[in-house]
Amino acid sequence: MAMRVAMIGGGMIAHDQLLPSLYQLQRLGRIGEIEVCARRRETLEALAEAPLLRRAFPGQSFRMRLEPYEEVIASLPAHSLVVMALPDQLHYDAVMCALRHDQHVLAVKPLVLKLEHARHIEEEARARGLLVGVEYHKRFDDRSLLARRRYREGLFGEFRLGTACLLEKWYYRHSNFQNWFTCDATDAFTYIGCHYVDLVAFITGLRPVEVSLYGIRDRFPNGVEGWLWTDARVIWSNGACLNVQNAIGFPDAAPGTNTQGLTMYCATAERGAWIRHDDQYRGIQYCYTRNPGGPGATLYAEPSTDYFQYVDAGGPGLVPVGYGYRSVAYIVERALELQGLAPEERREKLAAWDRAGVMATPANSSYNEAVIEAARQSLAEGGRPVPVAAA
Repeated sequence: MAMRVAMIGGGMIAHDQLLPSLYQLQRLGRIGEIEVCARRRETLEALAEAPLLRRAFPGQSFRMRLEPYEEVIASLPAHSLVVMALPDQLHYDAVMCALRHDQHVLAVKPLVLKLEHARHIEEEARARGLLVGVEYHKRFDDRSLLARRRYREGLFGEFRLGTACLLEKWYYRHSNFQNWFTCDATDAFTYIGCHYVDLVAFITGLRPVEVSLYGIRDRFPNGVEGWLWTDARVIWSNGACLNVQNAIGFPDAAPGTNTQGLTMYCATAERGAWIRHDDQYRGIQYCYTRNPGGPGATLYAEPSTDYFQYVDAGGPGLVPVGYGYRSVAYIVERALELQGLAPEERREKLAAWDRAGVMATPANSSYNEAVIEAARQSLAEGGRPVPVAAA
């Protein structure tokens, strides 16, 4: 029997990446029925009727679930897959609920906001022989994987200084973000800056040891305040320093869906080295005869095929491509590998994946939660440097 999948949450990331990736895996026969759980019927109806999804996946649909997620998870057969697409601050309870019902988990990043919670999840998952994969999709960008291999071969020497940025477009402020992206719950660094902290650790194997985070409060259209502009300074175990700027404030009129990128300056005793990834501009420039539609769409565009796009591959509908799809598919395939195995066999495979470090798991990436916890403390104290607990 094909694995059932329940996605908890039906917001922007569900539409833009998660559901189309799951639909493609369903189309390929890798998974079975897909259920989506949300609090409001209009959320599910909008997702089910989304024009691009209907065009890309004709004849495919999901089962709408309006019950509390606890009831949805409890109704699944053991060793199904629960996809967590909830706001950051809700992850811990939902992930623990899934594990206690013997379900594998795919969680959007960050996994949780506290190191202690990451450890609880790690312990529960290990005891039950269950997979918890954290969907840090930038790991599955071929450039990230290439940089990781060449850095660890010694071709760049040692990381010394770096800068990164990821600013989402202004229209996010008019979305459901204004109902949950509040100062007490999260901030721009926690939500999107974690990508680049994770990526530097992924490439280099270094670990963050100190963070300072300065934030600027700004208001959503509904009047709610959020930390919508942040600047972080992360110190690493070898003394290197990474600066990360994040915001929900990139102009809607600007080309591309956001602006983002990473530069790492490295060195040996004899010479300097350099890694630069321009993650916004991917070598494509379009100027349309009309606005293609959708939030933030512009006549002049610089689309990225790397993260997530649909292409016409000659079959019915459209095919998702990019590392956004590959990341989801990788975690789903690992969950499928565990089907039918005894608990100890599952633990052996899980331990091997933890050691390989390609897929983020609580066991190999909880430094992210340690950074977030320290950063939130720093933010509350005006940017004071805070040590990062050993993960």
